[in-house]
Amino acid sequence: MPFVFLAFVLVPIAEIAVFIEVGGIIGLWPTLGIVILTALLGTSLLRAQGLAAFGRAQSAMSEGRLPVEEVVHGFCLVIAGALLLTPGFLTDIAGFLLFVHPVRLMLARAAMKWFAKNGTVHMHTNAGFGQPRPGSDPYRQRRDETIVEGQAEEVPAHPPTADNDDAPDDGSPKGAGRWVPPKDS
Repeated sequence: MPFVFLAFVLVPIAEIAVFIEVGGIIGLWPTLGIVILTALLGTSLLRAQGLAAFGRAQSAMSEGRLPVEEVVHGFCLVIAGALLLTPGFLTDIAGFLLFVHPVRLMLARAAMKWFAKNGTVHMHTNAGFGQPRPGSDPYRQRRDETIVEGQAEEVPAHPPTADNDDAPDDGSPKGAGRWVPPKDS
């Protein structure tokens, strides 16, 4: 509930106060021009960085890994675009900050830690945001999963000797340890 109060009551009041102050200093038309200019600049930045984030997400999926970091960056860019389209100087500052990669990374790490503590997301303490889970293979490629049927036999610990006609010492049959194809049914 405090977030809703902050977003829908305090932020608009602060934006109105800043509009009044800036309008009093530079005038009405330059103030409106700045608001329109930041909206146009924000949409062009969103288009450029959004397409780049989408490309990185596709690349991650083609490598066989989940594009978690790319999705978070894309989400931050959508929020940045919405903030820049919202009229106001404070929302514009917050929106432009979200276009800065290190700021997005810092916010994403803070969000992951918060979700790990308060939500249902589980994160290993040694793994940072965007890092592979310990024990996982980050370069995992799709593997050919062809199944070959056959029969295996235990290999003797000691090689057979020539004096006992190639029979292993442990009583297993002659030829133990060789691959035997399955019998035709």
